[in-house]
Amino acid sequence: MIRKYHEEDLDSVLDIWLKASVKAHDFVSAEFWESQVENMRNIYIPASEVCVFETESQVVGFYALYENTLAALFVVPELQGKGIGKQLLNHAKTQRSRLSLSVYQENQASYQFYISQGFHVVSEQFDEHTGHSEYTMRSGT
Repeated sequence: MIRKYHEEDLDSVLDIWLKASVKAHDFVSAEFWESQVENMRNIYIPASEVCVFETESQVVGFYALYENTLAALFVVPELQGKGIGKQLLNHAKTQRSRLSLSVYQENQASYQFYISQGFHVVSEQFDEHTGHSEYTMRSGT
């Protein structure tokens, strides 16, 4: 079930974010992601509109919207590929008429997922925090 985020979900959301980030972005050191946990806790999650996917009273995925940007979409690694991310993305799409997001070019699994869900590349840029290239993608026309 998808529901609005509650403060008591924070540790679960951060744990999912860290584990899934390290797995999806193996081209960036795990230490970088670990160094960002407090920014996620204190800045990014509080500034975003967050929904979680809960199954058997456990948070197993989430998305975060910041304005019209899908700032985060993560699922626990062991449950990836089971449709949770697609359900979360479809829910996020009902919250905004158009969504944009950034995805690392080297993260081909996520890039292909977003292509399959109707997103297209609108620009390409360099992420100064990690030193890797990323695409900006948008849903709709």
